[in-house]
Amino acid sequence: MKNGSGRRARKRRKKRTETQNATLSHQEHFVDLRRWLKERGFNSQSLIPTSFSDTGRGLMTTQSVKADDILISLPEKCLLTTSTVLKSYMGEYIRRWKPPVSPLLALCSFLIAERHFGDVAEWSPYIKVLPASYTCPVYFSDDLLDLLPRDLRKKASEQKARVQELYFSSQPFFSSLQPLFPRPVEDVFTHDALRWAWCSVNTRSVYMEHAQSDFLSREKDNYALAPYLDLLNHCPHVQVEAGFNKGSRCYEIRSVQGCRKFQQAFICYGPHDNQRLLLEYGFVAPGNQNGVVYADPRTLTLSLHKEDKQLPQKLIFLEDNGFLRDLTFGVDGPSWQLMTALKLLSLKPEQYCSWKSVLLGAAVSQESEEWSVHKAQTLCQHLSDDTTDALKKLAELKDCADQAGVEQLGVVESLRREELLILQRSRDVLQNLLPRPSPWQQNSIQNMGH
Repeated sequence: MKNGSGRRARKRRKKRTETQNATLSHQEHFVDLRRWLKERGFNSQSLIPTSFSDTGRGLMTTQSVKADDILISLPEKCLLTTSTVLKSYMGEYIRRWKPPVSPLLALCSFLIAERHFGDVAEWSPYIKVLPASYTCPVYFSDDLLDLLPRDLRKKASEQKARVQELYFSSQPFFSSLQPLFPRPVEDVFTHDALRWAWCSVNTRSVYMEHAQSDFLSREKDNYALAPYLDLLNHCPHVQVEAGFNKGSRCYEIRSVQGCRKFQQAFICYGPHDNQRLLLEYGFVAPGNQNGVVYADPRTLTLSLHKEDKQLPQKLIFLEDNGFLRDLTFGVDGPSWQLMTALKLLSLKPEQYCSWKSVLLGAAVSQESEEWSVHKAQTLCQHLSDDTTDALKKLAELKDCADQAGVEQLGVVESLRREELLILQRSRDVLQNLLPRPSPWQQNSIQNMGH
């Protein structure tokens, strides 16, 4: 069949896909990890580690997974939790430290120590398959942070500051661990080591509630590092059910839709947009149906007339009523929140009494409707220009970046390209919201052009 949809064409496509995807089961680190997990009760052969051309490392099915089947079941002994840490060589140091350390710091400290001890560490088979670094914003240089969208840039800077503060505030506790190490603790618990451990916990742990320990701070203890299971990648279209089964004493993931044989198995981290995925996990999901582009209040005001003497009052009114948050453009166009804010901003001084009713969804005049659409177009174009400029600067930075830098630049570039596509879709939607000129108006416009 010449249209490429016959059996031979499907076989060729399948062969190309299999060539692009390479199994990792034979690699020493994964052989050791499987052996180590088997000793702890995990012996599933239905998922194998594979390097995929589009997502990198992941898990591929070796057999079909039916809807509502368990995708993976990891015994409790395989999970790394604060309970694991408290029972380890580090436990006595944590128990006697006052004020108590947080569950997050306990896990980070243990990961750093285990990585330092190398092959003799109990959790060495797991540590060795963890990434050596991450593409989360805490690893970004200031130059790269500047190329993030404004709202994300602010959150990323705050994230970097939190990790920095955690590092400095934890120095006394790290010093108390000196008896465990022949080398000075300053050489073990470096800022880079804490950043790596923090990203390992933040990006790879599953949600699992634990009983509050008297030896840890009151912060929520809901982390569990899940070796092998954490190789499952995110897909926004996939539905799964996940949680710890108290009956089987296993952390289980059940597939809602099922998965075909020899396909990558996915899970869903939640209905997150790409900015949230990059901030928390260090990646972007192409074609993410939850993807949006944020327009912060400062960017919003760039499209407005400064001669509006009521503008400061309007912005305060919108802020007080929660209408300066979540101003977004999506694949379906601008959000209702954004268009409502613009409609209020379009009102004339004599329409002051209508402010509240507009926020409740009351109609405005046709003139105000068109003004709002035109301002949304201006705002959309401004965001598109900013994104295009950022992409040019990213391309320039790539020329002199090392491998880690190229990966970080790549994930920011992916975010910007996805957002450019969203803005294009929004522009199309906005254009269709404007009234189309009648035939005689079109002829008049053409004659004016001539």
